[in-house]
Parts: sequence; structure tokens; C-alpha cells
Amino acid sequence: MTDYDVLRVFCGPAGGYGNELGVVRNGSTVPERDDRQALAAKLGFSETVFVDDPERGVIDIYTPASRLPFAGHPCVGTAWLLDVPELVTPAGEVGTRLDGEFTWIEARAEWAPPRTLRQYASAAEVDALQVPPPGEWIYAWAWEDEAAGRVRARAFPGRDDGIDEDEATGAAALLLTDRLGRALNITQGRGSQILTAPQPHGWVEVGGRVVLER
Repeated sequence: MTDYDVLRVFCGPAGGYGNELGVVRNGSTVPERDDRQALAAKLGFSETVFVDDPERGVIDIYTPASRLPFAGHPCVGTAWLLDVPELVTPAGEVGTRLDGEFTWIEARAEWAPPRTLRQYASAAEVDALQVPPPGEWIYAWAWEDEAAGRVRARAFPGRDDGIDEDEATGAAALLLTDRLGRALNITQGRGSQILTAPQPHGWVEVGGRVVLER
């Protein structure tokens, strides 16, 4: 079995929750795309990262069913693990920085896969949602405190690949921040925390806590 690390990304203030991420630090052990896709499906995480050059931060990202040019929580987690100034993804170069307990990436909204951002009237409505049928990637959100930029969100990938709900989703948070044009403090899933901030020239920072699970 290929060696890999398991991280939890976008953990809550006490270190719990977060979205699991598989990271194969030595991507050369699984060089072929079909084999990477098969391993990502076998591991079953919402995303698995293959590191092709740890010094330059070159990475390759897979869901259980497809390859992604960019994704948020894999970039935040891998940035924390490698501690490099940038990551190189097929979508572009992702700036990274570590700031105390938070790891940040800087990326562009057009790199994120399409998402349906669906606003609800209250956090309670978001909490009460059932998993929708497959077919549409839905980011359900509502203001908890609009003045303070606090958001309640849940993410439903709709891919029919065994991941009915994402516990924390950086790319969707990036898209929401780009649309609203303001910094956000997002509570997603059961208790994960995502921080975001728009930057000049169309860039958005996305940050969170990362822990090594195993």
C-alpha cells in the first residue's frame, strides 16, 4: 500500500472537525493518472493530493471520481504539510503563508470548479437541510451575523461518489467571498471553520487550522 498522510483541514477552534485529506508525499510512487484516480477512489477522502515536487510545491489533486485543477482544502492542507511559499497546481500558482495557528492560500475564483451558491434566510434553515439528490454541486449558506461577516454553510457535492456532504470546502468559500466582496468567517458542516478575505486584482485568501491525524 502506498504511504500517505491524513490531515484534517479547517478544524474548529478547539482542533476538532475539519475535512479529512489524504496526501501522498512521494507522488512518484504512483506516477500514472489512472492509478492515482484508483487510489483516490480506494482511500475515499473528498480529495487526495499527490506531491510531485515537494520543494517547488507541485501537486496533483483527485476526488474519488475525477482530477481537479484546483481545490481549496487540499491546497491549505498541503501548504501546511510542506511549508513552501507557493503550490503549483494545473490551474496556476497558489500563494501560501503560515500565520500562527492558521494556514492561508491565495487563489482566484475562476480556478474553482462551478458551484451553485444557494442562500437561505437563516442558519436554522441550513442546519435542517437534507442531502439533495446527485447532479448539482450546492453550497448552502446563510448569514449568522451579516455585520460581523459570520456565515453558516453546508456543502453537497452531488457527485454520487460516496461523499454526500463535504465537511469543509475551501473552493466554495472562495467563490462566496468573491461574490460578496468581503471577508468571511464561515462555520461549515458539523463545526469546521474557514476564514476568507478578498485581495486586490481578483485574488482571495482562504485560511484555516490544520492537524495531522495520522
